[in-house]
Amino acid sequence: MHVTTRLTHAAGVIAALLLGFGSLALAAEPDQKAAQPKPAESARSGAEIVARVNGVDIRMDELRRAQKIIMSGRPGLQIPPEKQKEFDQQALTQVVSAELIYQAGQKLPVKDLDKQVDDRMAQHRARFASAEDFAKAIKGMDMDEKELREFTRRDLVVANFIEQSIAAKITVSEADSKAFYDQNSDKFVNSASVRASHILCGVDAKATAEERKNAREKAQKLRKELAAGADFAALAKENSTCPSSKQGGDLGYFGKGQMVPPFEQAAFALKPGEISDVVETQFGYHVIKLTDKKDAETVAFKDARPRIEEYLKNQKIQAAVNAYLAEARKGAAVELLLK
Repeated sequence: MHVTTRLTHAAGVIAALLLGFGSLALAAEPDQKAAQPKPAESARSGAEIVARVNGVDIRMDELRRAQKIIMSGRPGLQIPPEKQKEFDQQALTQVVSAELIYQAGQKLPVKDLDKQVDDRMAQHRARFASAEDFAKAIKGMDMDEKELREFTRRDLVVANFIEQSIAAKITVSEADSKAFYDQNSDKFVNSASVRASHILCGVDAKATAEERKNAREKAQKLRKELAAGADFAALAKENSTCPSSKQGGDLGYFGKGQMVPPFEQAAFALKPGEISDVVETQFGYHVIKLTDKKDAETVAFKDARPRIEEYLKNQKIQAAVNAYLAEARKGAAVELLLK
């Protein structure tokens, strides 16, 4: 697996730990639906107080919102009935943690906070095709636009606190980065990959034998035209049923395991510039042209270092936030009232 894929999985501290709006915004995309908490929970009053942090009440609707954000980051997650109370308590712990850091963050100045809120709100709106879609997404997270604005303000205050009080003090030495690089050599190998274009004569899964025969014959005819010197990209734009036809059939680079086996085997067997015979897959009949091939290689430390430093710094920030919260709880008046 490519090193950039392996290391960019380091979770953002604020979004993961403190329910930052980055998680919420992703969940609110029109083609994604946040999983809902157990229906029985929705019967409880949103105004019910579930915790109190230094005299500040945390309501049931805030807990529900936190649950939605947590679940939106884990598509397909289902909470078994016997685990619902445990999940509720975990979500409540995160809400309390967010409130503790927010209270601390209010003591620090945030430069141009109102402008930052305006800019962030504009970014949220830009994610959606219309104002109606935006309003629907907000409603889906149990908020109105005023509440979203306040949520965004809180998020910025929290982020400012973590940056000034924690992240700014954390560094990662070259020695630490090199040690990580040496101890995780398998993470810094780019596997072999190829770049290919194709022309697809698509066939529906329910196609008749005659329809499949016609598609195969068309692919064979196109293959002959290419052998006679026809332009691959032009034929792809005119004939391919794959969306890649708009790019002249170009599929970009891909490694092993990313395409269906017959296609992958044919592509990797070619040399740059070569064109395959007709290849059959469940999608239809393909003619493939290989445009480039890259052998497996190890990423040099100097190239991997910036991403390693980011990964290790995130880990240190996460640990520092956890340590801060553990200490803050000792001096805070925290009441957990959820039954």
